[in-house]
Amino acid sequence: MRPLWKLEKNLTVGSPFEAGAHHDVVVVGAGITGLSTAVMLTRAGLDVAVIDAGGIAELATGANTGKLSILHGAHLEALRRHHPASLVRAYVDANRAGMEWLTAFADMAGVTYTRRTDHSYAQGPAGAGIVRDQHTAAREAGLPTRLLMATTRPKTTFPVAAAVALDDQVTIDPVAVAQALVTELLASGGTVHTGVRATGTRAFAGRVDTVDGPLFGDHIVLATGTPITDRGLYFAKTRGLRSYCVSFRVPGGLPDGTFLSVDGPTRSIRPVSAEDGPGGEAQLVVGGNGHPVGRGDGEAAAVDDLIAWARLHFPGAEETHRWSAQDYESHDLIPFVGAMPRGLGRIRFATGYGKWGLSNGPAAALRLTAEILGTPRRERAAWMTTIGTRLTVPADLGRGAKEGGKVAAALASGWTEAERHPTPVPQPAEGQGTVANRAGRPVAVSTVDGVTRAVSAVCPHLGGVLTWNDAECSWDCPLHASRFRADGTRIEGPALRDLTPLSGEDRE
Repeated sequence: MRPLWKLEKNLTVGSPFEAGAHHDVVVVGAGITGLSTAVMLTRAGLDVAVIDAGGIAELATGANTGKLSILHGAHLEALRRHHPASLVRAYVDANRAGMEWLTAFADMAGVTYTRRTDHSYAQGPAGAGIVRDQHTAAREAGLPTRLLMATTRPKTTFPVAAAVALDDQVTIDPVAVAQALVTELLASGGTVHTGVRATGTRAFAGRVDTVDGPLFGDHIVLATGTPITDRGLYFAKTRGLRSYCVSFRVPGGLPDGTFLSVDGPTRSIRPVSAEDGPGGEAQLVVGGNGHPVGRGDGEAAAVDDLIAWARLHFPGAEETHRWSAQDYESHDLIPFVGAMPRGLGRIRFATGYGKWGLSNGPAAALRLTAEILGTPRRERAAWMTTIGTRLTVPADLGRGAKEGGKVAAALASGWTEAERHPTPVPQPAEGQGTVANRAGRPVAVSTVDGVTRAVSAVCPHLGGVLTWNDAECSWDCPLHASRFRADGTRIEGPALRDLTPLSGEDRE
């Protein structure tokens, strides 16, 4: 499942890792947040090193839809429902600042993008009220949105009952942006190490531990989707979400704008022009069918559903690529950015973008940079203070309690279900996995590329029993969204260790 944006690209692999090196700032994560932060700090004259367990734009940055918008579906409506207008406006201002920074960088770096009208739309009459409320919240927050109802709704080949539109939004290749950020970072004297996995931080020593040895920095920035430390318990203040994308060649014309449904099942539509598409051909990206990590009803079925929808509404659509992405949503619907609790002012982080990282990421970088450089509060943008001093409201607590209940239920049901299937078990079919019980311990058995493997089915973070993701052939944790390859290698999430390999005696 290789994202469209990573085709035909030779991404920077970085320089050889030097254990024990010291930098002004060590950034963990080579996505939009980490690289934007690194470039901003390097421009200010600091010595910055970026490390990533994978490559450039390895996970969320390289696997999103490339929609850079501040309309955000129905997010503003949901936020306004329980929070003051001042906080919604601050959220919009933050994302506007992030969008403006990223487009200005793209202009300077020669990365092309397209201005489009973004739409939050209702697929049926039941969603029209959400569209109206989104329009009201957006206008209150200072966005010049337009409400499109029965006679003014956009003409599309897919159902649109109503929509709120925001002009002058952007579609862009996120991997091209990430590569351009790396190019500037290296040209300015920064350092990039790919394939170096961080395993923890030590605030007092200003140290990042990696599988290849330590790095030291006066400041540490964790731009890793979810923090790779349990300080602050942010794994319990967010929930991990997966969603899916499929790209198509489509006979005939493409929609002029971008679209995201406010009612279910979620549909995200994004045209890719011939100038921006791989191989110089126009394509259509259809995304959606998101769900909490490890708690889907069938990941492959979710992808198949997107394909069926696209072929219904765009006759003759021919699939070219499919991929998926993971992001984290905070329970109060606003990203967490800033100093890590018990980090002695040395460790900072950003998480909880709710799938809107292309604008929230640079916004987080602006705030992290201001804090690291010691910019006086009176000189910082007002949105930084408003967001940084927000209050938790009962609705936030309610969302957190609801998610906590689901986590507890997943923990209990995972262990109970594993008990029902003692080893040995039949060898799984190609692309399938099963969880069984060996002497009271859950065992994960899967077959991928003709190889059947057995690994521990217990997440090393907090002991959740993993579930099989049949779209990506991975083991996913339904508690706090850690993910592992079939051979047990960690992919992402708060877990820091791989799964323990087991012998093959667990299959028949």
